[in-house]
Amino acid sequence: MNSVEGTPRYALREKRASRVNVEQYLKRRQLQVDRFLERCIPPAADNLTAAMRYSLFSHGKRIRPVLALAASEAVGGDSTPVLPFAGAIELIHTYSLIHDDLPAMDDDDLRRGQPSNHIVFGEAVAILAGDALLTEAFRVMAEAAARPGALQRRALQALTEVAEAAGARGMVAGQAADIGAEHAAIDLPTVEWIHIRKTGALIRAAVRAGALLGGARPEPLRRLTRYAECIGLAFQIADDILDTEGTTEITGKHGGRDQARHKATFPALMGLSEAKARARDLLANAVDAIRTMGAPAQPLRELARLIVERACAPT
Repeated sequence: MNSVEGTPRYALREKRASRVNVEQYLKRRQLQVDRFLERCIPPAADNLTAAMRYSLFSHGKRIRPVLALAASEAVGGDSTPVLPFAGAIELIHTYSLIHDDLPAMDDDDLRRGQPSNHIVFGEAVAILAGDALLTEAFRVMAEAAARPGALQRRALQALTEVAEAAGARGMVAGQAADIGAEHAAIDLPTVEWIHIRKTGALIRAAVRAGALLGGARPEPLRRLTRYAECIGLAFQIADDILDTEGTTEITGKHGGRDQARHKATFPALMGLSEAKARARDLLANAVDAIRTMGAPAQPLRELARLIVERACAPT
């Protein structure tokens, strides 16, 4: 430790890195993603498109696509080849929210402060809207990978990452386990297994896809993977905390739904105080994982803080 008054060298290096106004950064990247998504799913007169756009443009923060763009930036990559994959990840995320809210799943009638998709369009159209968004995501990625001049090996690696994270080895596996754990007596490792897949898998894929498309070498990719695994789990813990003590105005959803459905969550098993401590530990581990990556990785550090501190005020 080469330090000044006990401050580690890597902490001084992070302080010297150019600070990022995370809200401004997020807004700029959100606009970039939204413009792309408007081209993917343009307005149309049919009910299916209306249902797709209803959820896709419902004021989401675009955290996952922004993480993909920031990961590419962190390794010196260009955002242009990343944008189709970032947009596709948001399409997949939106499909998952539509299906999550269905009566057969989490049975939620409110999402981002407005009625859930199936409340507005009916269950059948909501299911089909989710199906269409998922399918469109893979069309977008495949089209980008096949484009002349595309770095096809990187693009195919990124596509594989997203596919694995979204399916029966990742998000869908986590959702299935989450439903199966309702009303069941389960332990902390099982809750962590569920969260890593249900929420963490797509976040991990977003960061890794962005890094791969940006040309990441093995060591930065390893560091970014560790970062993503930490914030992916922290994201779900923060969501669980907000469900317990957040208001509808903050979360855009009815509070206390996890407890009402006897969901397997960190607050349920550990209590709020310990859950918050776990989220803060994961934040510290995420920031530490990319400590040597300098100023280009500063947006990722700030995004990690934003993810955790929305539910856990800094200590």
